[in-house]
Amino acid sequence: MIHPIRRFISDDTGAVTVDWVVLTAAVVALTIGVMAGITVATDTGADNIKDAVEGIDIDTGDNT
Repeated sequence: MIHPIRRFISDDTGAVTVDWVVLTAAVVALTIGVMAGITVATDTGADNIKDAVEGIDIDTGDNT
């Protein structure tokens, strides 16, 4: 009876799974953080380009 209990206590095969779950969760969290930062920077850049393009006068040749 004591042998199966000792074998169960010393078995660490499930620990690798826990490591992978934690590592994957960390990668997902970092990716979400980076994407949030990129989204803000992209929106700001797009707004700057929009403002610059809206300010350009185009001569259509129609002088009426």
